Amino acid sequence: MTGEKNLQALLAGMHPVRRAGEYVYVLWPHGRPLTSGIEAAVREAEGLTVVLPRAQADKEGLSYDFVGAWITLQIHSALEAVGLTAAVSKALTDARISCNVLAGFHHDHLLVPVADAPRALEVLAELAAQNAPGQGRGQIPRPEVLLREETPEDRDAILALTADAFAISPATGLPADGEPVEVNVLRELFDAKEYLPDFSLVAVLDGEVVGHVISTRGWVGRQELLGLGPIGVTPRLQRHGIGSALMKESIARANDAGEIGIALLGSPEYYSRFGFVPAATLGVLPPEDEWGDYFQLLPLALWPGGVHGTFRYAEPFSRL
Repeated sequence: MTGEKNLQALLAGMHPVRRAGEYVYVLWPHGRPLTSGIEAAVREAEGLTVVLPRAQADKEGLSYDFVGAWITLQIHSALEAVGLTAAVSKALTDARISCNVLAGFHHDHLLVPVADAPRALEVLAELAAQNAPGQGRGQIPRPEVLLREETPEDRDAILALTADAFAISPATGLPADGEPVEVNVLRELFDAKEYLPDFSLVAVLDGEVVGHVISTRGWVGRQELLGLGPIGVTPRLQRHGIGSALMKESIARANDAGEIGIALLGSPEYYSRFGFVPAATLGVLPPEDEWGDYFQLLPLALWPGGVHGTFRYAEPFSRL
């Protein structure tokens, strides 16, 4: 069977499918006989790199850093085909998903971070749809997302999406051990004295709660601020702008309410786009010293300056 060479046909018909399991890259110990279960291997001057199931690597006592999901592009692509890898890599890069590519005789294979696998499949499906016959190359229109305050009737759905959103720990990149801690914190925040109903917001798509963010009362000394988090989006819709919309709505509401600042713990690279800076640069210290620059603060329109001290979150956070 001859492999496909036409780029648009390749993209339209790639049919990405995720293999079961988790996979890792391992530098195989020199002189050790190869074991069963190895899925791919590359010989370099520095040694032999193998890709194998994570469970097999653990059984062999081998170390690894990257835990990936294996996605196969089902279309039979010719080895001399031009542009498929570049187009797929660009789409995933634009979605901020790292990707390692393996080319076989019949198919191309992608290894992406486990946490990003659902979103990667969506990105690839969108790319395929954009290249289907009769389709333009623009973005596929998406239904409008409604932002509103949560109600008690939303809470089971909120807790379920939070469990899904944090099934892979953002701190370790590994699957959570049991129920993610964020779920119980959120459950307690709903009943805490620091709960602020105007700052517990949901994103709703076609009647389904697909995102949630909460800000609760926090303090530096006697000065009141907001402590934001957790924030979660159902995995299949992550990187679609829902989290950004929730953040922007939270900030707008905080300014309208006369709040002076919002503190949070999270990625400086992500939250800096909303104006957050390391809190210590404004004199506000994290509850835990090791948080460093990951503890951030957004000074709002009424930020008074001269606020100094250690930030104190709502009571449920103290039991983490």
